[in-house]
Amino acid sequence: MGKSLVIPFEPSRLKAIVFDLDNTLVTSDMDFMWLRNKVGCPESSDLLTFTDQIACPKQRAVAEQQILDHELQDAQNSEPMPGCESILHYIESKALYTAIITRNCFQAAETKVAHNNLNIERIISREHFAPKPSPDALNSLVKEWQLQPEEVLYVGDYLYDLQAALNAKMPSCLVNHGTEKPFEHHASIVVAHLNDLTQLLIHATRSNNMV
Repeated sequence: MGKSLVIPFEPSRLKAIVFDLDNTLVTSDMDFMWLRNKVGCPESSDLLTFTDQIACPKQRAVAEQQILDHELQDAQNSEPMPGCESILHYIESKALYTAIITRNCFQAAETKVAHNNLNIERIISREHFAPKPSPDALNSLVKEWQLQPEEVLYVGDYLYDLQAALNAKMPSCLVNHGTEKPFEHHASIVVAHLNDLTQLLIHATRSNNMV
């Protein structure tokens, strides 16, 4: 695949960092293959989109409940990802805006944030806006905070995160957990873990102060 168009990341302009939740800030062991089998969703289809399009209301309600139950169980078993504490401390020390945008339901996302003592009050879930890769949630934050898209960095671990950022004309950071991903060319920057992002930002701040 050719080089994708991405929005360059300029640390000197950074005023907000927004995060994906699962396997970005906290661990997740969601068994999507099991869920797909339960719901009858083909592997080629997006699970949430497929569920929304189930014609029978009763069947759709059962599928939505199965997904919700699995999400809530996953929330209780979640733990902070490596470097989660360091990046949130950096955000607090620099008084940056922050938020979470997740494809999880709000109840599960709120449970994960509380369970892991994450100091992030703003949580946007699939009930609030169309799920990623739609840029609607990111666009709403830019408007709410009265920022330019280039002043916000969206951090995630999957292609949908990078596509959402690109659709919002916003720089993105891919956390690849030390394993190269086939969609890395969609990211403005790539780090192995969140503490690597923290170090990158600290280094950039020091470099700017020396200029």
